[in-house]
Amino acid sequence: MIMVNGRCYQRPDAPVVVICFDGCDPSYLADACARGLTPVITRMSEIGFSARGLSAMPSFTNPNNVSIVCGAPPAVHGVSGNYWYDRETGREVMMVDEGPLSVPTILGEMSESGVRVAVVTAKDKLRKVLAVGVAGNGWPGIAFSAEKAGLCTLDEHGIDTRDAVGGDAVPDQYSADLSLFVLRAGHRLLAKGRAELLYLSLSDFVQHAHAPGAPESDAFLQAVDQHVGRLVDAGATVGIVADHGMTDMSLADGTPNVLYLGDLLDKRFGPGRTKVICPITDPFVRHHGALGGFVRIHILDALLDHNEVRDFVAARQGIHSALLRDDACALLSLPFEREGDVAVIAVGGVALGARASEHDLSQLVGSRLRSHGSLAEQDVPFLLSRPLRPDFRTALKGPIHNYDIFHFALNGI
Repeated sequence: MIMVNGRCYQRPDAPVVVICFDGCDPSYLADACARGLTPVITRMSEIGFSARGLSAMPSFTNPNNVSIVCGAPPAVHGVSGNYWYDRETGREVMMVDEGPLSVPTILGEMSESGVRVAVVTAKDKLRKVLAVGVAGNGWPGIAFSAEKAGLCTLDEHGIDTRDAVGGDAVPDQYSADLSLFVLRAGHRLLAKGRAELLYLSLSDFVQHAHAPGAPESDAFLQAVDQHVGRLVDAGATVGIVADHGMTDMSLADGTPNVLYLGDLLDKRFGPGRTKVICPITDPFVRHHGALGGFVRIHILDALLDHNEVRDFVAARQGIHSALLRDDACALLSLPFEREGDVAVIAVGGVALGARASEHDLSQLVGSRLRSHGSLAEQDVPFLLSRPLRPDFRTALKGPIHNYDIFHFALNGI
């Protein structure tokens, strides 16, 4: 048994693959399964284990991928968004660029105990943080991204470019194949015996651009299903979970349904007194224009009353809730040091932005804005290819979170 962040995990006695199906709202699988497009995933839900899980909040990529590999919410590991405002320096920075995590990951601890571990991500922004304790700096595991598979070295990634690419073309970062490359690479590592515990993190490019039932999302789901089938056929226990769901945030005419809080706060309280941070911001802005269902307000003027700001925002149409820093951390399991003075959550179908001038909507991939971050995108699929032991299932209590997937896959089968 290996203890990680307060929970014990069994070492795998057979290959285990956990897939983070980025942006896979449960509606995609429900629609595809109903039309017979995903026979492998449908079979998993019938003979294995299937449930609705909850993502960590905010429902963004970075905090949830880190939560999954740590088996704990952001309050434990400290990553509560893609992007944050450092009060001491006044810098706006990517959270995963701030160095190693303050707590270990399940993958790192397994690697240290001698388990052959591999991490393959679609986006390189995640690779460094998920690779801590797995690859690089003398660690024996493998960690690389599809985005930069052509730049792999043994010293940094635990694998060279030839083996990482495996005869594939390195995919475009804005393509469905970015995710399919990850699944193919995972299967190669499994088939060659180079890993017995794998974490495969996909991209949500397709879901940002296409709704359930669209030809493009149908084709993508069918391809993912086939690759999952190859992993199951190779003898792996496969777990599938998502980092967040996905919601259409456009009006009937296709116009993005955006509430620009920075502009509203400037008009109400005066410019320069507050700063709105959109923590969905990342290098892949074509996905969403840095617009999502959760933002943080930092109050820069010490004379400005925090309650007044909170009450003003909470009264705007389209706002689900506005929470002061202490309340947000307590209710959403967020780290205090990286939280804004007011955390704002939109209702489903509404996107939150800073100032209109700061968001380039011309870069959006699809004609409609589809994004995430709010409570409306917290529901995620939670699947295992094998059934749970009766004693494990009987002992389950409370809601299931996406960061429970390694607990289920390693301890519950």
